[in-house]
Amino acid sequence: MFKYIILIISCMMFIFASAQSRKERKQLFDSSTNYEIEMLGVGQDGTKVFKIWTYGSSVDQAIMRAKQLAVRACLFRGLPGSQQTNETPPICDLEAETKYSDYFQQFFNTGGSYLNYVNITTDGVPSGQDRLKIKKGYKVGLKVQILYDNLRRKMEQEGIAKRLDSLF
Repeated sequence: MFKYIILIISCMMFIFASAQSRKERKQLFDSSTNYEIEMLGVGQDGTKVFKIWTYGSSVDQAIMRAKQLAVRACLFRGLPGSQQTNETPPICDLEAETKYSDYFQQFFNTGGSYLNYVNITTDGVPSGQDRLKIKKGYKVGLKVQILYDNLRRKMEQEGIAKRLDSLF
């Protein structure tokens, strides 16, 4: 009898643990930090050009997430260096996203003003190596050009980022 109770308890623990891990994987899939960046270079007039890989349940959703996450990367994470470019630090400090959460929620809403700082350099829907079918959707690689200096200027005007000349 005691063996059956232990067996039932261990089975229930296993079921709860696997349900928790599925939930964590889903959160990671939908996370705002689940993306990869490959620097391609620096564009003209204060722009940054890079390829961003992100996930979505459809190709269109992945493209919209890529645009949003490209701006988020410039604001909060920074851009990695490459052979042609140096590493770019984030525009805002770490506390800015939580401190100004109302502003950023409106800024990143669908059709939000973040789209003013995104120029897509990929024509049309990605295909071939830039669009991969995965178990729960698509992984899409999109070449983007971000109007980095304009984005920095906007954050400085809003009082969210410190001006570069204030550092001296």
